[in-house]
Amino acid sequence: MTSLPPGQRALGEFPRFGTHIRVRPVVPDPYVLRVGGDVETPCEIDPAELATLPRVEQVSDFHCVATWSRLGLRWSGVRFADVYDRLIAPPARPRTRARYVIFRGFDHGFFCMLPLEDALRPNVLLADRLDGEPLTLAHGAPLRVVAPDHYGYKSCKHLAAIDFGDDSIRGVGLIQHPRGRVAAEERGRVLPGPFFRWLFGGLALRFFLVRFRKYQDPHVRS
Repeated sequence: MTSLPPGQRALGEFPRFGTHIRVRPVVPDPYVLRVGGDVETPCEIDPAELATLPRVEQVSDFHCVATWSRLGLRWSGVRFADVYDRLIAPPARPRTRARYVIFRGFDHGFFCMLPLEDALRPNVLLADRLDGEPLTLAHGAPLRVVAPDHYGYKSCKHLAAIDFGDDSIRGVGLIQHPRGRVAAEERGRVLPGPFFRWLFGGLALRFFLVRFRKYQDPHVRS
């Protein structure tokens, strides 16, 4: 049996959950992934280029900062490390000082940041399938980040762009811890992890789940 990290409880469902829950992102056609920020040459990656990379499948747990976990999700996609090594670093040439990667979504400017060293871990994916099926819009179509060692807010849905920057990035608020590692209970930038356990636990979590279920639509796909 999988042991849960501190302050987490297992759910039998996988809800669409987040601050932009009411937003139904509009994904442009054709879809391309923009690469920019602190790089020498901004570039774009199209789905055909992603398809040249080795596909991987992994089973991993998803831990939301709001204290719920969904265990044993089966993701499929490409490793971010492969995307970086083959499709980003050669054409874009991120500068040495760009120690953070910023993933940006189509849902009203949502973004998350990870240290580049964390993003290059072998279990960080850009995923397009979940449990053997193409991602639905509810869970991040057409492409999303999967970073199992970090809280779910680091796994940006509806991936639109990948930027690079340094540790002077501002505007990420209390929730956006620079690393957000589950094992270290890095739930927020300023306040300690147990504070967020208290904030989101019990009745508050049930309230959020009821509210967010209203916007869950398993039939909507990209």
